[in-house]
Amino acid sequence: MSATPQRTNLLGLPRAGLEAFVERLGSKPFRAKQLMAWIYKRGVGSFDEMTDLAKDFRAKLGELAEIRAPEIVSVHRSTDGTVKWLLRADASQAFEMVYIPETDRGTLCISSQVGCVLDCSFCSTGQQGFNRNLTAAEIVGQVWLAARELERDAQARAPVGPRDDEAKSLREGRIITNVVLMGMGEPLANFRNVVPALSVFLDDFGFDLSRRRVTLSTSGLVPQIYKLAEATNVALAVSLHAPDDELRNELVPINRKHPIAELLQACWHYLDEQNGRSVTFEYVMLEGVNDSPAQARALARLLKGHPAKVNLIPFNPFPGTRYRRSPTAIIQRFRDELLQRGVLATIRRTRGDDIDAACGQLAGRVIDRVTVRLGNKVIGVAVQA
Repeated sequence: MSATPQRTNLLGLPRAGLEAFVERLGSKPFRAKQLMAWIYKRGVGSFDEMTDLAKDFRAKLGELAEIRAPEIVSVHRSTDGTVKWLLRADASQAFEMVYIPETDRGTLCISSQVGCVLDCSFCSTGQQGFNRNLTAAEIVGQVWLAARELERDAQARAPVGPRDDEAKSLREGRIITNVVLMGMGEPLANFRNVVPALSVFLDDFGFDLSRRRVTLSTSGLVPQIYKLAEATNVALAVSLHAPDDELRNELVPINRKHPIAELLQACWHYLDEQNGRSVTFEYVMLEGVNDSPAQARALARLLKGHPAKVNLIPFNPFPGTRYRRSPTAIIQRFRDELLQRGVLATIRRTRGDDIDAACGQLAGRVIDRVTVRLGNKVIGVAVQA
């Protein structure tokens, strides 16, 4: 008896991959665009509902393909409207994504790994350890799933029996306007799966997001930043958190391999290659650690004259941490020191901290920690190129 062939999850395929897949089924490449329109524009997960596809083609898809998003384990809703989902990656692993609604945008923060390999000392995710990379389908599937869930919520809140034009407007309204890879994991350590996912986010037949509305956040894998400049064109955010190598070595251990000067050179190269407007440098504010006026002035010297902006992030505590959040007045003075020296700086508004959905608090459920280290020195990070 022959084994049943494993079905291909179409959520993991960018347009070129989907075109190749439908050609193997004996169909024309334009079918890929039709499929993408059904999957991403209409949020349809059943081939039977794709009524403009030939019946025999739909039958083949049913045998050899699937549209499978991660499974929802639990949903938590904050008093400020933030929503956090715990998603199942497999029988023993779970990860998280967060939706942050604002008056002018809706931002979905997604994960790229189950856990994280980089072990940043102030981040709950890093303290949980690392298990595996998420597949391209699991990365894309987060956005696809969130869009369906949020639209279902919006439909439920709509007036009973809306007119046809009202219903049409609700369907076409974009609930998710921005996607940020700032959830669990280091995206550039999962390069092989992240780049195809970015392609789907940007594709006109995919989620059709502007490159400025898709942001990849990295702790500083320098070789992969250079590779990213050749592969895609999205907004870049860098977790800096210190103005000098000595402190950053402690807070962000990958700095021992790729120090600040090397990291900044890669960032400016990325902007040159992609005609980007600026790099956002994330800087978590830790009381008595990295929040002094002198450190603000040192940071300004690093960035002044370059296309950079600094996002100051009030530290979000988690059980067992030794750090404390800088007082508001200290954060404001740090911002003002930067502004006075010509460096654009903003203070991030904390959202979802009552459900542990704020920056640095995502933990999911991770077992089997895998980190390459010698004593207290990080000597390598497994990168899926």
